[in-house]
Amino acid sequence: MNMLLEPNLLESEAIYIIREVVGQFEKPVLLFSGGKDSITLVHLAHKAFYPAPIPFPLLHIDTGHNFPETISFRDELVEKLGLKLIVAHVQDDIDAGISKEESGRYASRNLLQTATLLNAIEEHGFDVCIGGARRDEEKARAKERVFSVRNEFGEWDEKNQRPEVFELLNGTIDHGQNVRAFPLSNWTELDVWNYIRSEKIEIPSIYFAHEREVFIRDSMIWSVSPHVYKDEDEVTQKSWVRFRTVGDMSCTAAVFSHATEIDAVIEEITDSTISERGARIDDKRSEGAMEKRKQQGYF
Repeated sequence: MNMLLEPNLLESEAIYIIREVVGQFEKPVLLFSGGKDSITLVHLAHKAFYPAPIPFPLLHIDTGHNFPETISFRDELVEKLGLKLIVAHVQDDIDAGISKEESGRYASRNLLQTATLLNAIEEHGFDVCIGGARRDEEKARAKERVFSVRNEFGEWDEKNQRPEVFELLNGTIDHGQNVRAFPLSNWTELDVWNYIRSEKIEIPSIYFAHEREVFIRDSMIWSVSPHVYKDEDEVTQKSWVRFRTVGDMSCTAAVFSHATEIDAVIEEITDSTISERGARIDDKRSEGAMEKRKQQGYF
């Protein structure tokens, strides 16, 4: 019997978008956080241009408060694939007086990434940044086009976006404008995990259950770290947890879990009634927190 392989339409669409980015823009870059979505993008880019190397660098906006497991994985991946990595440090902008460090119980460097990102784009002359945002993550991201135009200040106007009829992508931009391109726009969290399983993509260990010192605040599980503010009366405990999304340690909450392998993770996500971004502490600041950050130039 002849067996026909079922095509992966999401993979094909993402590869098409990545190739369109390279075909339509002069100086692309891939925004890399070390999280599962950006790792999936690297895998897709590798497929899109193989056997040639990936024709653009990775850009990591390093808050200095990242999970150590993520940074180790980033460096191993870059070395393994022979990629060019550009790291822009939030600490440099704090030292230069461009950004101001937050203080207090909910202090985070997450918001400070915007200025560092926009400075890096200008310094290196990137005209498009490939990102791993998905429309299912959060309602502000659901409004994004695949090619999302930003003005000369990096600002996003959700009311002024181009139509993308029949998957036709228009990369024409005026002087000073910039584009964010999102190849995973139509993927869901489960799509990403199923793709990681089927492609056997390696991801950082913190996505799987492990024992970690944590404390509970506002019904969220915070990691104990010098980078995370903790009141003296907040009690720490060792618990089995994992992370559904990975960002700055000061804005990323864990979830209780014993899912130590990918099938168990997928089952856990399937049964969950809470969205992936429900574990992002920074999204809790206000109802429109994500949309406001995007309007200011966030990823």
